Amino acid sequence: MTLWIALVGLLLSCASTTPPSRLNDYVGIHPTSTLESLSPLSNKVGRTGLLVIADQTAADAAPVLPDEAQTRLTGQLREQLAQSLPITVETLIPAEGVRPHGDISPLLELAKARDMEYLLVVVASATEQEYPQTVFLGWHTHSQPGLRRDNWSLLEAALIDVKTGAVLLRGEGRSMATLDRPMAPGINQWYPVIWFRPASPDGRPWWPPTYEGAPNMLRVVTMNDAAKRLALDLQRTWLEFRHQEFVSSRQ
Repeated sequence: MTLWIALVGLLLSCASTTPPSRLNDYVGIHPTSTLESLSPLSNKVGRTGLLVIADQTAADAAPVLPDEAQTRLTGQLREQLAQSLPITVETLIPAEGVRPHGDISPLLELAKARDMEYLLVVVASATEQEYPQTVFLGWHTHSQPGLRRDNWSLLEAALIDVKTGAVLLRGEGRSMATLDRPMAPGINQWYPVIWFRPASPDGRPWWPPTYEGAPNMLRVVTMNDAAKRLALDLQRTWLEFRHQEFVSSRQ
C-alpha cells in the first residue's frame, strides 16, 4: 500500500510539472503577484490587448493547433477571460515575431503601439508521448495490440500593466487526455477514443471521426479544457481580492 501511494504521488507530481512553465521565457521574472497588485483594477475597466502565443520551443513540444483551432481557442479565451476578470479585451495582438527571450519590453511595445492600458499574455504549450497499449473491444472480451498517445496541455496567463510593466496577476490551466487506438486497421466501432485523465465529471469520452484527424482532436480537446481551467483559476484569484477588499472596507 505504501509503495502504491508513493507511486500515485510521483505520477501526480509529474503531471503538475508537465509541460514545464514557459511564461517567464516571454515576460521575464517578476516579483510574486499579490492580491494587492490587483488594486488598479478596482475602479475601472482598462483597455486590454490579448496576446496568445503558441509555444513550440521546448525539445519535447507537441505540434501546435491547426490555424482554425487556434483561432477558435483565441476567441474562447477572449470570452472566458473577460468573464473572469474586470477587463475588456479590445484588441487581439498577433504573436508573429514574438520570441522567448525573457524580456517583457517587446511585448509592452506591441501593447503601447495599440494604445492599450493592460496586456493579457497567454502562452500555450503541450507535450505528447505515444507508446504501446493493449486495447479492448466490446465488453473486454477481446483485446488487440494498440497505441496510446498522452497529451499534457498548459495555458499560462499574465496580466500586465503596460505603463509600469508590472505583472498584476498570473494564472494557469492544465489538462491531460489520452488517445487510444488499435494497430489493426478497420476497427471503427469503439476506436479511436479520447479520455480525459483523470476522467471528466460526466465520464464522457470523445470519438474522433477519423484516425487521421484523431491526434489533432486530442490536442484541441485538451487545450480547450485547459482554457476553462485557466479562466477558473484567474476568477478565483479575482474573487479572493474582492472578498479581501470587502472585509477591509468593513473594518
